[in-house]
Amino acid sequence: MEKTIKESSTLKEEFYSKIVDNTKNTDVISYMENKYPEMTQEFRKIQQEQYELFLRKQHDYGPQNVAVGSLLKTAKDIKLSLLGLWFRIQDKTERIKTLLMRDEKSSVQDEPVVDSFNDISVYGIMAQVVSRGKWAK
Repeated sequence: MEKTIKESSTLKEEFYSKIVDNTKNTDVISYMENKYPEMTQEFRKIQQEQYELFLRKQHDYGPQNVAVGSLLKTAKDIKLSLLGLWFRIQDKTERIKTLLMRDEKSSVQDEPVVDSFNDISVYGIMAQVVSRGKWAK
């Protein structure tokens, strides 16, 4: 069995190195946009919608809702902020799971399950901005 695992690992390495070699001569972004124009255009459209919603909500909330009363200058402050974002993501994940497992529509009017997927996406980006030290700057 040990030999099989080593052989399998080697095959995977060869497979992925061929993919990397093939993409060196190809502009992957152009390729994907040409091959899947509807998907890539929709992805960009969703990102723009998320960006605009993020800006409107941050205008209403202000940056302190994520900074939790700090200036996010210490590692401890950043960790607390990221933990808060994790809790928000976890809440949305549980909502999605519950709605999908029950196979029901949301009982909250005008808030379909896709809104929770959107929220998770935005929270993920917000966490990256916090991690990079750019929040509220």
